[in-house]
Amino acid sequence: MIRTAALQMHSKPGEHGKNFNKAVHFIKEAAAKGADLIVLPELAVSGYGLTEENYHTLAETSSGSLITSFQELARELKTVLVVPFAEKSEGSLFISAAVIESSGRLLTVYRKSFLWGDEKRIFSSGKKSYEPVESSLGKIGILICADAEFSEPSRLLALKGADLIIIPSVWSLGAESRWDIQLPARALDNTVFVMGVNTVKEGTCGKSKFVRPDGKVINEAPREKESLLIEDLDLTIIKNIRKNIPYLQDFPASFYNFPLTENNPGN
Repeated sequence: MIRTAALQMHSKPGEHGKNFNKAVHFIKEAAAKGADLIVLPELAVSGYGLTEENYHTLAETSSGSLITSFQELARELKTVLVVPFAEKSEGSLFISAAVIESSGRLLTVYRKSFLWGDEKRIFSSGKKSYEPVESSLGKIGILICADAEFSEPSRLLALKGADLIIIPSVWSLGAESRWDIQLPARALDNTVFVMGVNTVKEGTCGKSKFVRPDGKVINEAPREKESLLIEDLDLTIIKNIRKNIPYLQDFPASFYNFPLTENNPGN
């Protein structure tokens, strides 16, 4: 059983210090409630919708002070953190997410691969390569917002052994129906848990949610209110659900030219 926490918070664009302090407050509250895994929304500290100049000012490297601070916090609280941030690297900007182990070790930095709208003018796309993260809690898949609008990234993560796919987002109110359809679809299609962590206000639809591997939404935050959404996920139910819904077995990894292995669910 993994106690997971989705931090649905309002990140005011450009208010780096206030957003950081709010995130730390929420993280400490979640840890006090026993959370093993805590996830922030997309661009939680910088906020969304800024100019390219603003992001160049606010962005940091994966070894900068922002991620270092969250590494220290993860170590102190003994919890796994997923921290999306504006990343700069070799002159380029990325919408990224750092996955930090409970020991404080930086496990990986995932870069958003499908950019939406005006994001394409400011940010570079990450590689369309989807690899689960080996953590103390098991194999975790990371996608960011629009990455979840395509079925293939989630399928590749599931075929590579991810039991939980985390989707930090700034998902708009106008696309609310897609949020409500696509997250359960990604869970059901791949018989994995899905955790969508959205922002509120600034034109977003909120409704962070946890979805079971059979597509059932088991917990959902309000549309407009900041919320700390906590859910205990029993990853052991995946095996039984896959017996009843054998999608991965019936559409195996071999279709994608993956080597079939003992641990591959498409075997």
